[in-house]
Amino acid sequence: MITCEEFFELLLEELELNPNLRGYYRFLNNSSESKFTFRKRYFIQRLQYIHEKVKKGNAAIWDCGCGYGTTAIFLTLNGHQVYGNTLEYYFEQIPERLKYWSQLGDLSKLKLDYGNHFDMQNKGVYDYVIAQDTLHHLEPVDEALSIIGNSLKTGGQLIAIEENGKNIFNRTKNYLRRGNKRVKEIYDERLKKNILIGDENTRTLKAWEELLQKCNLLVVSADVDYVRLYLPFSYKYMPVDKIDQKEKAIWKKNALLKKYFYFGINFTAEKK
Repeated sequence: MITCEEFFELLLEELELNPNLRGYYRFLNNSSESKFTFRKRYFIQRLQYIHEKVKKGNAAIWDCGCGYGTTAIFLTLNGHQVYGNTLEYYFEQIPERLKYWSQLGDLSKLKLDYGNHFDMQNKGVYDYVIAQDTLHHLEPVDEALSIIGNSLKTGGQLIAIEENGKNIFNRTKNYLRRGNKRVKEIYDERLKKNILIGDENTRTLKAWEELLQKCNLLVVSADVDYVRLYLPFSYKYMPVDKIDQKEKAIWKKNALLKKYFYFGINFTAEKK
């Protein structure tokens, strides 16, 4: 077994050895200490949330939109059976990553594929589906969520790490870049077909709840967590544990800040 902190330190070692990952995982960039602390905290915060919600031992997990496979590798090293699918350039880096991490633990229960979400056929086989910065890219969303729901066993859970669709800063940035065109079509050279992609098509928690209910997936209110209120410069003036305490307390008391100023939402949804 491996903790989130231990995993992070090993990731830093991997980045030293593999410069191709540094553009995405910007921990070794020449940035300020406060930015490094901010990025580290966000990385561990996300991983810890997933780690805590995967309560079943030796679970069958689908890491939906697994990117570079980082979370899938972490979960496998903690004894779970993980399947991950991804698209685009991420997949090219995975073989090199597996060489590094296989020296540190057993990855025999890990499988990573280049695969489209809408080609998934497994029904009722997963205890958990992980969707980390993925749901807002899946279009058409109703069909995508139906596939997730069908893939879960009864009582299984979707664990989601998402952007807050009402966050003022992200909404403004996305609108200036793409206007109201929230879905785009791209041609996938490997799959040889056009696919739809949500272009940062983020939503509110209420919107996700309504969509998930149609697929017999009910959001667990006790698991909802709004994250990332404080910006990187704040880490110059407050220790991480103080920021953790403040962020957890503020969103439960201040509806305005929760709705418009927290950047992220973590939640789970259980298949009934």
